[in-house]
Amino acid sequence: MIHNDTITAIATPQGSGAIAVIRVSGDNAITITEKIFQSAKKNKKLSEQKANTLHFGSIRTKDEIIDEVLVSIFKAPHSYTGENSVEISCHASSHIQSKILELLIQNGARLAQPGEFTLRAFRNGKMDLSQAEAVADLIASSSESARRVAMKQMRGGFRDEIQNLRSQLLDFISLIELELDFAEEDVEFADRSELKNLVSNIAVHIQKLIASFKLGNVIKNGVPVAIIGAPNVGKSTLLNALLNEDKAIVSDIPGTTRDSIEDVVNLHGVLFRFIDTAGIRNTTDTIENLGIERTFSKVNDAEIILLMADATQNNIEDIIQTVKAKIKDKKTLLVINKTDLLKKELILPETDCEHIEISAKNRENINRLIDKLIEIAGISAINKDEVIISNIRHYEALNHAFKALERVQQGLQEGISSDFLSMDIREILHFLGEISGEISNDEILGNIFKNFCIGK
Repeated sequence: MIHNDTITAIATPQGSGAIAVIRVSGDNAITITEKIFQSAKKNKKLSEQKANTLHFGSIRTKDEIIDEVLVSIFKAPHSYTGENSVEISCHASSHIQSKILELLIQNGARLAQPGEFTLRAFRNGKMDLSQAEAVADLIASSSESARRVAMKQMRGGFRDEIQNLRSQLLDFISLIELELDFAEEDVEFADRSELKNLVSNIAVHIQKLIASFKLGNVIKNGVPVAIIGAPNVGKSTLLNALLNEDKAIVSDIPGTTRDSIEDVVNLHGVLFRFIDTAGIRNTTDTIENLGIERTFSKVNDAEIILLMADATQNNIEDIIQTVKAKIKDKKTLLVINKTDLLKKELILPETDCEHIEISAKNRENINRLIDKLIEIAGISAINKDEVIISNIRHYEALNHAFKALERVQQGLQEGISSDFLSMDIREILHFLGEISGEISNDEILGNIFKNFCIGK
């Protein structure tokens, strides 16, 4: 539903701090704020001030001053929402924030719904739907790589890609549909060989975007890394060293870790999701065996496997052979732990698995291990101009568009009639339009914006 009234919300999180920001947007945003604001300069009205200006004064009722504030003024269409907007910077007392919000509502504003400011920006053409979703991703980003992907999308990188694909197809479909008007004369306005080349190029492009989702999803949610190995090789100690806290229980008793322990940590701008698993061994303990089964199920979820072995033991080759069949097609790094306890030269079995030697207990070579993890993940090497898909809605729409593209390619090979060709091309345009919001409905918009925070 489209609203044209004036909305308000607190834009900063609750809690102790110096400053809070309250946003107001709508046709009457400036005049409503003016009713409760008194400038430090007498007889200075907010409604008479220029756009993009800052004003010092106080928020007050008839009887008292609530707070001294700074008020920023933005005028339509040059604001985040495309409407008249005001941002009130006040002290971060929860009482002060609530009081100002209450005064704004008493004077004609209403409390904004989750994401309503960004929804209005979309409705008013300030951004497309993919950019609006990138706003939420940017707010939620907890690593440099996630921030870069969200910022690229918010600044229109993905939008430009989609618009380019749609515009090329629109040119052709207009010619194909023109043919339908002259069906009796059996003429072709759209060159079929050119259309074949265009569809083939678009298919390659969409496939590349679809393929990027795996990386995008990893960047957004963290690179899953499973730490596996025999009992007592130091898996939990390594997890604690990577997290810089005692997350996992460390014990000399085999089988202490009976379930998977997960935590997320930002390492040099890349988010990693580490999974400490139960030690792999033959045991009659039912609970421990369940933990070992879960270990191998976690291997399937991981992008990277840290296969740990004890440098003081002679079973490194056995460990490699035990898990080798379980970790096919996985990026694997052999981590030789407890090198501080070695009394002779370490002899490793022949393996194509890259290895690194560490002492998790003494935190020796942990930084080298982190560097190697970032290198294996490959995230830091991403081209800054590369468009990466991290949104499941976009991924699904691209998959639907690609299936329609395949039908167009097959139809061109079989020489199907223009009307059937037109239907498939229109389906491609539909799914690409869903991404940018050129084709949308209230249900789609509701699902997207319900996950936004109030005030954004």
